[in-house]
Amino acid sequence: MLSPFLASLLTVTILCRIAVSQYSSDQCSWRGSGLTHEGHARDVEQVYLRCSQGILEWLYPTGAIFVNLRPNTESAAAARLSVCIKPSPESSGTNIYLDRAGKLRLLLRDEDQAQARVHCFGIQEGAVFVEAVLHQDISRRITAFQYELVPDLPGSNSLSAPCQPCTDAEVLLAVCTSDFVAQGSIVGVQQEEERSSVTVSLSRLHRQKTRVFVSGGGRARRWAGRVKMPRQCGVKPGEGDFLFTGAVRFGEAWLGCVPRYKDFLRAYKEAEIRGTNPCHVDTD
Repeated sequence: MLSPFLASLLTVTILCRIAVSQYSSDQCSWRGSGLTHEGHARDVEQVYLRCSQGILEWLYPTGAIFVNLRPNTESAAAARLSVCIKPSPESSGTNIYLDRAGKLRLLLRDEDQAQARVHCFGIQEGAVFVEAVLHQDISRRITAFQYELVPDLPGSNSLSAPCQPCTDAEVLLAVCTSDFVAQGSIVGVQQEEERSSVTVSLSRLHRQKTRVFVSGGGRARRWAGRVKMPRQCGVKPGEGDFLFTGAVRFGEAWLGCVPRYKDFLRAYKEAEIRGTNPCHVDTD
């Protein structure tokens, strides 16, 4: 039989383990439980994440959490980052806002999170404020989303001007900073609810950071793959050689600047003569 002291020590240990199981965090991801707010429905918890990507999971949400997303190093470039979040299809139980100096802007409603669409905003636009929605039964509610901190690439800001043609300077910068750069043509377009899935055939692959395009094999070196772009841009298959640049978000490739290849060559050679090219590209 346990002594009163050991019994009380065991009780404290068990309670501590329960508390720890309700909250876990590193610099990249956070997992917490609204049960720590039980009886304090107006509590607001601060969460600090310092990685370029990670996951947030909030079980049984009650009250609210402030999510401060920042890179792990401070620099002038950090102010030009964007934050992209992608809810899990099972995410529910909260509304997600942007908070800037106490002013809230709705980013995602509770009922919209199941669509698992990517939402991006500038890092200077504020912190993420996640507020629990009152439900009779919170036991089946989990709010979960992935996040990525990404540089503002030319032509890739789908919030402001998604279909605006890039200037020559933006095209040249995109060639140096994009996740993929390739020459090819558009062979097919599949319209989805809010975006287009574009099938491309490539004759030249300058760069890809992840495996977006795959080789078709054979003697003629060609690559193929699918890239996304906003549906309102109205892209169509057809003749013409393009330079495809863009970014990879949550495993999907999104188009940025897409000039005709001849226009890219003209801009590149003019900048080469002036000595203003931001980087070298093999165009031979």
